[in-house]
Amino acid sequence: MKFSCLQENLSRGLAIVSRAVAARATLPITQNVLLSTDQSMLKLTATNLEIAITTWVGGSIDEEGSVTVPARLLSEFVNSLPRDEIELIVPPNSNVLQVSCGRAKANVHGTDSNEFPPIPTVDEGVAAKVDPQVLKAAIGRVAFAAATEESRPVLTGVEVKLIDDRFTLAAADGFRLAVQRGQLSQPVETEIEVIVPAKTLNELSRLLGDEAEPVEVMLTPAKGQMMFRTQGVELVSQLLQGAFPNYDQLIPQNWQTRAVFDLPTLLRATRTAAIFARDGSNIIRIQMEPDTNGDTPGKAIISSRSEEVGDNTGEVDSESLEGGESKIAFNSRYLQEVLSVLERGQVALETTTPSSPGVFKPIGSDDYIHVVMPMFVQW
Repeated sequence: MKFSCLQENLSRGLAIVSRAVAARATLPITQNVLLSTDQSMLKLTATNLEIAITTWVGGSIDEEGSVTVPARLLSEFVNSLPRDEIELIVPPNSNVLQVSCGRAKANVHGTDSNEFPPIPTVDEGVAAKVDPQVLKAAIGRVAFAAATEESRPVLTGVEVKLIDDRFTLAAADGFRLAVQRGQLSQPVETEIEVIVPAKTLNELSRLLGDEAEPVEVMLTPAKGQMMFRTQGVELVSQLLQGAFPNYDQLIPQNWQTRAVFDLPTLLRATRTAAIFARDGSNIIRIQMEPDTNGDTPGKAIISSRSEEVGDNTGEVDSESLEGGESKIAFNSRYLQEVLSVLERGQVALETTTPSSPGVFKPIGSDDYIHVVMPMFVQW
């Protein structure tokens, strides 16, 4: 193999695929990156056996070939080189990658490319297209609610539904539920319902960046892997097997109190209360009260306390308040996370009883809903 390209292009390509390199692996070769010539470009591939990321680097090919070398070593060396033309050579019948740029040279000992794990290809299967920024925003609103513990593997994933020209992402960890719906750029011919690891979607979100071209989503005929294809990058992920909870049954259909708040104001008060909450079992209490004087629709009293440190109380006026007085307590982290992922504007909080879930909805959109289980406290 003999290939030359610009240092910054190779560095960028290695940075993209390095997200899929195994940090600690029982199979050492998964800590490598596969370099191969492909249609007048250099193809870079890395996998940790759960996800695989492939990208292409433009340049000049004099000889075809392939090799797999330690990803971290190659990436660090390339990043240290000047922004100049870089040349990669693998001599015939050799697994040593010769890297040269300017006056710097290195020999990187690699392994035969045939020993690299085969990367699933998804050339056939159900396909859909979605706006990358719509998908990125949806992932940001949902993936954080997935479980991080492996006790129930399906909860570490995000359920992805594609029906007609709509998509739905849902995640739950047993204490909260996030559901985001959105529009596809291209309708699907066949309904899709799979569970994608939350880690995969977080990596996809990073890859999307400021991408403008539609993301292509493809499911293998055997429904074992799903591929996301953007401009010059492919991400293939294993899917989680199992039954995702029927979350529609977990969403309260009625409420006794519904208050609308200015989102930045509510978030600021919540963050203030969190200072004392972290020393008091991470509990934040919210007490919503109608205004008996009629000056404002009502208010929320947000408080937290710790027996050792002290207590805090703040008030936030509501934009509107329907129903009577209501009390509910939330885990500080869960409350801050849901308020942080919503855009600036207004948010509605719907409650029934102190022991029933609270529901958060952004005003102006019916596409997102977030349900949080309450904390049981003494009022």
